[in-house]
Amino acid sequence: MLFPVVENHRLDALRGKPVGSLMVHEIYRSLQGESTFAGLPCVFVRLTACSARCVWCDTPHAFRGGKVLSLDAVVGEVIGYGCPLVELTGGEPLLQEESHELMTRLADSGETVLLETSGTVPVERVDRRVHIIMDLKCPGSGECENNLWSNLGWLKPTDQIKFVIASREDFDWTVAAIREHGLDRRFTVLLSSVFGPVNPAVLAEWLLDSGLNVRLQLQLHKYIWEPNARGV
Repeated sequence: MLFPVVENHRLDALRGKPVGSLMVHEIYRSLQGESTFAGLPCVFVRLTACSARCVWCDTPHAFRGGKVLSLDAVVGEVIGYGCPLVELTGGEPLLQEESHELMTRLADSGETVLLETSGTVPVERVDRRVHIIMDLKCPGSGECENNLWSNLGWLKPTDQIKFVIASREDFDWTVAAIREHGLDRRFTVLLSSVFGPVNPAVLAEWLLDSGLNVRLQLQLHKYIWEPNARGV
């Protein structure tokens, strides 16, 4: 049995993938670079394909390629690292139905499971033990109109919302979204600057002037290793 026909050409990488398997771009162990888990050793499972095309995307290599692995193979490789923290990322992990079973099996094995998701795909079926780190796309991403606002109703207080800021316009939009939806009272909110175009010191000034009580974060891995390095 094959993966259902995909209408969106951005998902061509998933055509022909057998049901019950995962198209995996890479699995590796490194330091978590973002979120409140930053700095901790973490195993990353990067799944192939994404339906979004953010202007500033730093992982376009995950749009295609990778290899088909069984769920057993992925779980076995992750557990084999002996690391208690694992993150599903991409691409967009939730585009593959089997990602749900993978997260549940990893949680059943005692792993702390993180899910990095674009905010453009429904999250209601994600295992409640999983820590969701969900983007809300700012105008500068080119994907703002695809934000799935209904996802906010499915998030838990232990989940986190991330905004990636590419300009002052993005920041002002973010402030308005946080206040309109009371996000800073409901979740941990993370603000990141696009690496390069926005100086983190400038974003820090904007944040302090706004009066918001949210967290500024840096992409830690891009300061430890070369910014375009992969597998770190």
